[in-house]
Amino acid sequence: MMKAFSIRNSKRLGEQRFVARITTLIGMLFAVHLGGQLSLADEPPNIVLIIADDMFADDFGFMGNRDVLTPHIDRLAARSARFINGSVPTSVCSPSLATILTGLYPHQSGLHFNHPPPGNSAFNQMSLVDEYERTRSESFEIIRNLPTLPRILADERDYLSLQTGKFWEGKFSNAGFTDGMTIFEPVPGQSFGGNRTLKNKQLAAHGNGDWGLKIGRETMAPIETFLNDHPSSPKLIWYAPYLPHQPHDSPQRFYDLYRNRDSVPEHKIPYYASITQFDETVGQLVDIIEERNLTRKTLFVFVIDNGWEASEERSRSRPEEFDHTRTSKRSPFEPGLRTPILLSWDGVTVPETHDQPVSSIDILPTVLSVFNLNGYDSQLPGVNLWKAACGEETLDADRVLFGEIYPGDAKTLGHPEDHIAYRWAKHRSMKLIVVHEQDDSAPWGRYLTEDALFDLKTDPNETTNLIDVPAYREQADLLRSQLDHWWDGNTSELLFSPSTSTSSEK
Repeated sequence: MMKAFSIRNSKRLGEQRFVARITTLIGMLFAVHLGGQLSLADEPPNIVLIIADDMFADDFGFMGNRDVLTPHIDRLAARSARFINGSVPTSVCSPSLATILTGLYPHQSGLHFNHPPPGNSAFNQMSLVDEYERTRSESFEIIRNLPTLPRILADERDYLSLQTGKFWEGKFSNAGFTDGMTIFEPVPGQSFGGNRTLKNKQLAAHGNGDWGLKIGRETMAPIETFLNDHPSSPKLIWYAPYLPHQPHDSPQRFYDLYRNRDSVPEHKIPYYASITQFDETVGQLVDIIEERNLTRKTLFVFVIDNGWEASEERSRSRPEEFDHTRTSKRSPFEPGLRTPILLSWDGVTVPETHDQPVSSIDILPTVLSVFNLNGYDSQLPGVNLWKAACGEETLDADRVLFGEIYPGDAKTLGHPEDHIAYRWAKHRSMKLIVVHEQDDSAPWGRYLTEDALFDLKTDPNETTNLIDVPAYREQADLLRSQLDHWWDGNTSELLFSPSTSTSSEK
């Protein structure tokens, strides 16, 4: 039975205006034999996904930052296979989280936006909660009709799964979670996020997690309850707290750790305090697992949803803290895209640092490969990292990574090609960013106005465009060809497309 961890009961979301259909490629991706036995354990492992929200990739002790305090994450890293040169395909939370859930690029799944039509500002101008919920809910049909990690594990391995924290897809069950905190209802009195105030001052769920955002900031109890209620079942836990995401309003004791430290500038103190608060909750989560003697039966996966770097510009809405740099969140630049990935299963994975390029698109095929799902990892666009994590092989250092950047608002559903703002490809130190204009206007965000090629080794801040330098022409042409092949090979069969049918809540 599905269970929502909140004070209030979930209500029916209402009839939807359309239903998503699954195309031929879905069958190709997911019609695989699922009868194999686990080859690495006598019983299936619990899986704990830990997802940091808005954080710079280097802001951990294990990544070399000696000012920020992350002792609990550092201890997890010390026992993990550490993939330190990771990227996310896109630099904003909703489509990045969808990539982790589905193993698909945003342009494959159709989940390329934070806000579906008519967009965030238009939602705020609505006066009726019913109208807002009905309109906002249309996009939930996409995730309902896609195979996701919790849905696959529930269907094929009888897993129970708990959603906590950041989640943009309405009620937790829409993505196949059996239990969860997010129910697409407003949270009276919650000041740090999850709510939307409509034009007539009525409160509605913002759409990014509502009750689920209490995890980490106010409580860890839902995770303990879930584990206590299901002591013998294999379990998946989605831990995506609204941390270190703004507002950077951590308790004073976290601020005090950074006061009067000459090496920490003022504009980083609120952000660092929030990082250490997040780190403490990761320690609490690991303790919850260890206290139940589940450590040797649990695979921990750690990743960042998108980058965030503190600037020296104060926030207009909260002058006591600071905004992010223009080159981080939402941008096609490295501070918005980089992330480490950790894989830790005591006695199975090998604690070692891997510096080959990896992507969060790799997480789903890697986790599923633990279950020996025959051929599954080869049908997804990501790379299976499992053998590398277990010390059995070395990853390809010549791998090309790809990604895509979109506006936060979508004008339509099912047409990511009409929204794309930037596409990028990375090979070793070279990075190509291709600019896309929409409606004959300047590229969204104006991060770039023309295509750019950067050498990240000599120009890590991506300031010197080499696209027109003759010595780099061959490299630029090759990366562009690979980027176009990646894009055209996937968008030709979009996995989601709208239908005029309706569907009742599942």
